[in-house]
Amino acid sequence: MRLANQWYLLYFAATSCSHPAKPTGAIVPKDSVDKSGYYIDSKKPVTSVSTGKTTPAELIAFARSLTGVPYKFGSADPAKGFDCSGFITYVFNHFGIIVPRQSADFTSMKREIDIKEAKPGDLILFTGTDSTKRIVGHMGIIVSAPGEETRFIHSTSGKADGVTETSLKPYYVGRYMKTIRIFPQNDNEGGTKKAR
Repeated sequence: MRLANQWYLLYFAATSCSHPAKPTGAIVPKDSVDKSGYYIDSKKPVTSVSTGKTTPAELIAFARSLTGVPYKFGSADPAKGFDCSGFITYVFNHFGIIVPRQSADFTSMKREIDIKEAKPGDLILFTGTDSTKRIVGHMGIIVSAPGEETRFIHSTSGKADGVTETSLKPYYVGRYMKTIRIFPQNDNEGGTKKAR
């Protein structure tokens, strides 16, 4: 039984960034926080996010300011490190934007776009390290413009170990699942929505 539990923990760590964490710098609806103050997943899938007056450029600048923060599974605390979705949560919550805490919960977002139309602030979703399991397990924030080499900022447990910018190289192409648009401004600047 102990060996089975160890394998489960290894699988869980390798395939998902999904540990709940305290939101930082955001106003969080009462029903999305448990009594210990930790973010809890809603029973309803999240299909959209309200970004208010925050711009993609502001979000990217803040995300880049965290470059070098180490990887730590289950953490959304820059003093300890970030897992991939902990990084996303921390960056968006800094601007008061509430997003799902688990990478897999971004699967239900309805604003899927073609990767060729990706703009800074869009999110790119990947499988976990086992690309045969077609479940979202990793994610990053696009920092490149259409026509440029696709680059994203994320927290990785790989060689870079922590918050870094990465090109969409073959390793990530094999794990790619979809790109989603968060900021409505990106639609107004020529991006087109892909119906789901």
